[in-house]
Amino acid sequence: MEHIQVIHHGAIDGVTGSCHELKIGNKNGILVDCGSFQGEEASARGAGANRMEIEFPIDHIQALLVTHCHIDHVGRIPYLLLAGFRGPIYCSKPTAKLIPMVLEDALQIGGTNDKRLLKRFSKMLKEQIREVAYHEWTAIELDKSESTLEVRYAPAGHVLGSAYIECRLKRGKEKYQVLFSGDLGAKHSPLLPSPQPPYGTDLLILESTYGDKNHTGRKLRRAVLKKMVERCFADRGVIIIPAFSIGRTQELLYELEQIIYQHGKTSAHDKGNWEDVEIVVDSPLASRFTEIYKELRGYWDSEAKQKISQGRHPLSFEQLTTIGSHKEHLATIKYLEKTARPTIVIAASGMCAGGRVVNYLKALLDDKRTDVLFVGYQAYGTHGQKIQRYGPRGGYVEIDEKRYDIEAQIRTIGGYSAHADQKNLLDFVRKMKKRPKEIRLVHGDNETKEIFQKVLEKTFPEIEVKIPRS
Repeated sequence: MEHIQVIHHGAIDGVTGSCHELKIGNKNGILVDCGSFQGEEASARGAGANRMEIEFPIDHIQALLVTHCHIDHVGRIPYLLLAGFRGPIYCSKPTAKLIPMVLEDALQIGGTNDKRLLKRFSKMLKEQIREVAYHEWTAIELDKSESTLEVRYAPAGHVLGSAYIECRLKRGKEKYQVLFSGDLGAKHSPLLPSPQPPYGTDLLILESTYGDKNHTGRKLRRAVLKKMVERCFADRGVIIIPAFSIGRTQELLYELEQIIYQHGKTSAHDKGNWEDVEIVVDSPLASRFTEIYKELRGYWDSEAKQKISQGRHPLSFEQLTTIGSHKEHLATIKYLEKTARPTIVIAASGMCAGGRVVNYLKALLDDKRTDVLFVGYQAYGTHGQKIQRYGPRGGYVEIDEKRYDIEAQIRTIGGYSAHADQKNLLDFVRKMKKRPKEIRLVHGDNETKEIFQKVLEKTFPEIEVKIPRS
């Protein structure tokens, strides 16, 4: 259809800042996600981690479609509302429950403590949110258009409530479909069912975060996690695991519960067995998200549901302690700084860009007994990426304009990701009955996208594969 355009406002120079526009003629546009940028990534017009304003026209935007509630997909929604957007915000039921908490927390971290302003924003958000069920077509109202638009959400397996979105356009006898992948989950990830590809599409906007590599299998990943934790404990100190409050934290708890269930009587460190391991989740937000995960267990996969039926509690078990207040948080850091007691601390944010994990890093990075264990992608320019890169060289990181020497052991578990890998992404395309005529690669480093582009072109020579540029 000649009057259809897809414009990319983010996630084309990296993996964050997801924001894509489906433009229909001159008077109608639909946004898919409106996320914030992290690290040194930026939009085509210069918006970055410290510039949240909406820098593109929105007068013609009729609706916002949200794939999931991670901050790099929703973080700029408050600024979209501030810019005057009053249209509906469509999302899945779990995302509708999670997104108000995510954004309120993001605003507070950003320095907004005005309770009246937060309450007003929360009220506006709840009034504009429209819950949609998976697998059902929903009509989107357009302004004086000859075209009609319907959208359908399907589980993406990335985090609770995540979805890829099919957009079906009609104008007379003409039909055209665009599919936005959002973030696709890895096959056999903990807790959530694997994503199932749709029948087909004409244009596929496809994430490519791990388009250049394949993850290890689920059982091997868990075995690697077990051995890595035991190796970290051999350093006789604290293990800091930076993790996103939604998704990664719950997956880690799920995997750790399984390790304790299987290996509880075996030694984890010189002071005790696995059943004695202390696991601390220091994030009030993560704790609230975990409660919602438990509340919405109907969205879990069959394996997780079976554990519940057996009387197990994969997200709330004996060895787990949650830290609530800021006072408790500071006391915990002071205690661990003094004792270096073997403890696993899971704290947000996943890329060390803010949140409570930063205080653990400030206190413990210079202690040789500490281990920092990365289990997820670190975007360019974030504290996490710098620690991951310079830590093994005996380097340093600057946090809040202060230098912190890195004496801690820096470790990474490759493949422990909530993102689909190259094979998963290829299968997503391969299993469509009607394959797309065009694929656009977003959400990836430039080198990764170029590698994946060549793989796609070789695998599907009939498909045109493009990399949007800023």
